Amino acid sequence: MTDFMKKLAGLSLPTWMKKGEPEKLLKAARRFWTLVYGWVTWPVSQFDPLACAEPLLNLLAYDRDITRFNGEPLGLYRRRVAYAFINARDAGSVEGFISIFERLGIGYVELLERQPDIDWDVIVVRVTDSQLADNAQLLIQIIRQYGRTCRRYQYEVITSERFYIRAGWDQGEYVVYPARLASTETGSATFSASIEG
Repeated sequence: MTDFMKKLAGLSLPTWMKKGEPEKLLKAARRFWTLVYGWVTWPVSQFDPLACAEPLLNLLAYDRDITRFNGEPLGLYRRRVAYAFINARDAGSVEGFISIFERLGIGYVELLERQPDIDWDVIVVRVTDSQLADNAQLLIQIIRQYGRTCRRYQYEVITSERFYIRAGWDQGEYVVYPARLASTETGSATFSASIEG
């Protein structure tokens, strides 16, 4: 809520005028000035890609060199247009590229350069399988637009699993129970065990 709207909502009448026609007049004045404030601020709000009308959003996107890919949700398209200048600035470094992924809502990503046994121009992009499945078109678009020239990108899927290790201390003693076979004259064997401690 802006300062003007706060002041407008904070207007109050003296106690002897809070009934009848003066109260109705105050409510009507609030509605009228809210409409006027909306009319006055509408042109300024159209420069905000997160709140402007969709035809103007397409114009801002053209100005910022953003094209909407097939099936892209409107909210994601608005974020791409809103962060276009920041993303273009951050595109040159590994940290900046990771920031682009975070800004656009993809989540955690790892970028590895010059890995052993892989060509020097390959950059490994590690993402989870759900990120790759949910954002395949967006990942392609980000790499196409903000990726480094003369570099190839290779996806690796990372999977994280949680496991718990319980540690403790067990104080016990080592006990051996030897058993021997006692032979009898009938050919049957009897087993006996003795405890040695």
